[in-house]
Amino acid sequence: MLDPDLLKTFLAFVDGGSLTKAASAVGRSPSAVTAQMQRLEEIVGEPLLSPQGRGRGLTPTGEDLVGHARRILAVHTEAWLALKGARAAGRIAIGTTQDFADHGLPELLRAFAASNPRVRIELRVGRSVELGQALQAGQLDLAITMRQAPMADEVALIDEPMLWLCSQKGLAAREDEVPLALLDPHCGFREAALTALDADGRRYRIAAASASLAGLRTAVNAGIALTLRTRRFAHSGIVEAPRELGLPPVPVASFSIRLGREAGRPARDLADLLAGSLAQPS
Repeated sequence: MLDPDLLKTFLAFVDGGSLTKAASAVGRSPSAVTAQMQRLEEIVGEPLLSPQGRGRGLTPTGEDLVGHARRILAVHTEAWLALKGARAAGRIAIGTTQDFADHGLPELLRAFAASNPRVRIELRVGRSVELGQALQAGQLDLAITMRQAPMADEVALIDEPMLWLCSQKGLAAREDEVPLALLDPHCGFREAALTALDADGRRYRIAAASASLAGLRTAVNAGIALTLRTRRFAHSGIVEAPRELGLPPVPVASFSIRLGREAGRPARDLADLLAGSLAQPS
């Protein structure tokens, strides 16, 4: 039997590109992830990973397993939602940062809505501070916000490496200062970028400032600036910045899945779905 937990870890390796990133994604140690991959190989009866440069890549059998693994986990999610949502009714007001509104959340909300037809979903996209205030005021039942400190209302954590990102075509012009595209204060990514560059003694300038991620995306795609986000921002012509730029290391970004005080059963079910698909429960 193909254990769904083993398949989740396998797909975390496929999506992250390394055992270290897979370990971070599933909340396990690298040695535990290696043991899980070995167990999966024993079940399949064929090697799934093989040495590739300094890391590891997929064997032909591993590549074949990817599609099967995604379908198996999708069926598990569909079954869970159907059983939980058959009689659910009510309203869920959910708030999220743009990071998850762009990538990850839409697919899950679609699946939840299809299996919970009597539950009305209201979505609000905004900055973490605003969403946290709305949650505490009872305007939201569920929120995904960037984590600054442990909160009593958080039910799961999402840890994702921060990445320096730039246009796939590179910077439009070479310069001594690092050109940055940043959100307006206060923003955890902004603070992390400036702290890292200051600690490294690198000169920089803010080439683009915006109140929304759409503004950052325009500046980065144009090649006039770099930005600091997670891999969720790396699409539509935006890629990880090349090593030759010598940008300093940056920390892991932590996000919280938080429940409001008056959140009902549908909101709690949705939080469970997000925790299982986006995060590792705390």
